[in-house]
Amino acid sequence: MNSTTTLEQTTTHDVLNQTPPLVDYNVYTWDKVLMDCARREGVGALEQDLVDFGRIAGSAEVIEWGAQANKHEPTLKTHDRYGNRIDEVEYHPAWHHLMKLAAEHKLHSSPWKNPEPGAHVARAIKMMIAGQIESGHGCPISMTYSIIPALRKQPELSSWWEPRLTSSSYDQRALPVDQKTGALAGMAMTEKQGGSDVRANTTQAVPVGDTIFGAPQYMLTGHKWFCSAPMSDVFLVLAQAPRGLSCFLVPRWTPDGVRNNFFIQRLKDKLGNRSNASAEIELNKCFGLLIGEEGRGIATIIEMVNYTRLDCALGSAALQRQSLIQAIHHTSHRQAFGKLLFSHPLMQNVLADLSLESEAATTLAIRIARSYDRPEEAAFRRLATAVGKYWLSKRTPSFVAEALECLGGNGYTEDFPLARLFRESPLNSIWEGCGNVICLDVLRTIEREPECLEAFLCELEISCGQHPVYDRYLCELIENLQQPLSDAEFGMRRVVEQMALCLQASLLIQHSPDFVWQEFCQSRLAENHRSVFGTLSRSAGVPEILHRATPNLP
Repeated sequence: MNSTTTLEQTTTHDVLNQTPPLVDYNVYTWDKVLMDCARREGVGALEQDLVDFGRIAGSAEVIEWGAQANKHEPTLKTHDRYGNRIDEVEYHPAWHHLMKLAAEHKLHSSPWKNPEPGAHVARAIKMMIAGQIESGHGCPISMTYSIIPALRKQPELSSWWEPRLTSSSYDQRALPVDQKTGALAGMAMTEKQGGSDVRANTTQAVPVGDTIFGAPQYMLTGHKWFCSAPMSDVFLVLAQAPRGLSCFLVPRWTPDGVRNNFFIQRLKDKLGNRSNASAEIELNKCFGLLIGEEGRGIATIIEMVNYTRLDCALGSAALQRQSLIQAIHHTSHRQAFGKLLFSHPLMQNVLADLSLESEAATTLAIRIARSYDRPEEAAFRRLATAVGKYWLSKRTPSFVAEALECLGGNGYTEDFPLARLFRESPLNSIWEGCGNVICLDVLRTIEREPECLEAFLCELEISCGQHPVYDRYLCELIENLQQPLSDAEFGMRRVVEQMALCLQASLLIQHSPDFVWQEFCQSRLAENHRSVFGTLSRSAGVPEILHRATPNLP
């Protein structure tokens, strides 16, 4: 062949039968279940803000920010070019765009700055919207929101920090906080030798000097195996003080404007949540201020953990919803065997079953959020948050896997959002207490705070007499709860699962159409129920369920 010969470019195929990307849609108004929850749980005039945020979050630009923030992961910069230790985390611009959007829409602050009726519900719905676009940036937003109740145990300190932590300005600069327009909070609890057993922590806190803003000063020395959002301005940290495990507020800069002895050793190489930095840190005579009482660290930090557990439940419900709508969008455009995938009865069974699960998850998560708006529901909130966090987190990985399968091979590639959603799906079951820790927490609460169980059961009894399957399941749950507590730990996962399913069913009976709650009870609570998605009965109202899940799609 002559070397100068040019090969003619040929086209061997046309791009046909491919699904267009799901972009430029309103994440809120496309979700009838979420809108019903918002109106029922009392967001009132705040709803217009949800509509506006849903439109922005569903734009092609913001969706692309989520993809780019995960593709271009944060990196650790320990020193500047002159050799000075700086311990800073560098992020892709897309991450900063997402953080700025969240701060401007007050996802971290609205219930604290404007504690009006429905404020926590409206904020929770925004978290569900944001979590459908990108989960990683929700971590620092959640912790900044959640630190406020713990900080308020130290009123003078709170009065200085709270205006900065609730600012609507996202300020990414590494500066002393009094030189910034806004601040973020992180958390460092676990150590490598103890994990969830934080009482095994060895980090030491030595009291020094006078109080600052009414809080005693300490110097902390030790190592933390997981530090969430290490670029933050301030952290809640657990350490051993002379009277036992205590909670401390640790800023990145000391009050005199010097970098605190807070050293980032490395960033974790995580399965998912790639946009968000998690780190191992070393504290070497690191300045900190005592929050709450010495020796009462767990009781103090649990104020923060309860709110972040709520966000874990919301995050799991968000992953379910986004996975569902991606699956329905794909099957509504993709043809196979002569017709749309969406038109095949077996596919409809799968999608309808996923729709039931998603509606139950959303309804449960937003009902728990409502209890944070109502001080009189504190006892219900204490158990419901743990139960909801456990169950929604456990159900989400199998849910996302099923939705991914609806896309076939495309779903398993990183070009499509389901792969990222799937890698994200196990995390909420680990964050803020893995499954066993949550179950033990439920057991201890039942034992030590009987008023919490009473409030929880009162919520379940509202729906008695509506469906025989529900009544039988509730009776079985009550019998299991009456077993001797000394023998309860072994079977606690089953009990917490029953508590969650009963609560979901009760809420659906109260608020959802008959074709939703009747099929949920029959498919989840009946003795012959099946765990695999796509096994609804022929009597199920599949067309109605699917239309309710996605009224904007065919």
